[in-house]
Formats: sequence, C-alpha cells, structure tokens
Amino acid sequence: MIALTDQPIEPRRAELLSRVTCVGAGAVVTFEGIVRADSRGKRVTHLLYEAFPEMAVPEMERIGAESRKRWGLQALVLVHRTGKVHAGETSVLIAVASGHRAEAFEACRFIIDSVKTTVPIWKQEHYEDGAVWIEDHA
Repeated sequence: MIALTDQPIEPRRAELLSRVTCVGAGAVVTFEGIVRADSRGKRVTHLLYEAFPEMAVPEMERIGAESRKRWGLQALVLVHRTGKVHAGETSVLIAVASGHRAEAFEACRFIIDSVKTTVPIWKQEHYEDGAVWIEDHA
C-alpha cells in the first residue's frame, strides 16, 4: 500500500501494519516519522505538509518498486500525511517485510531517505512566533 492521506495515521496503524504480516517473512521493519515538539531552537506547534499528488504518488510507487526489486520485499506500506500535523503525531509510516532482517532494515532506510529527497512533498514548520518552509525536503 502506497498513499498520501490528509487523515491521521495513528487510528489506522494496526490495520496498516497488518498489511506487512506474511507467513514467509522473517523480518518486519517499521519506521514512523513523528513531528518533533522542538526544532531549530523553537517550540513547534505543528507542521503543514503540501504535496503534488499527481507526481508524489507515482514517485512513491517507483521507490516502492525499486525497494521490492533490490531487497526482495514481500510486502510494503508507505503512507505520508499531508495537511496540518501536530507535534507528536505521525507524519510518515513505512513498514516492510522480507525474508531477512538486514534487507528489511536497508530497504526501510532507503525508502525514507528517497522520500525525503525525491518525492514532491514540502513541509512548513509552525512555531509559537511564526513559520518557515523547510528547504531540506524534496
């Protein structure tokens, strides 16, 4: 499953993780990106994520396909939030299943690093005294 969503991920966590449970998998690795309460020396109230879905979803699918091929993944979940995401909430959930743990860890790391560098999703950090667009995102 690969998707953008403007809805909270937390209520769906168990259902999403159940999608990577496979009889043949020897390892399941998950990564959750959580909005920090502090960044750049300021208190963060929330992030605002904007995406270009017509480009973002195909790029997420390309990353998923490359991951499945390179590491022989048996299952993959990649869900990224858009819109307003409060401190403490999940902004991205990745879960992969593979035959062995090394491949699962490598794939999970590759996926998040690729999402942050190639997927057209932008984030704006909101503080108690203003906001700033974060340049190091896709």
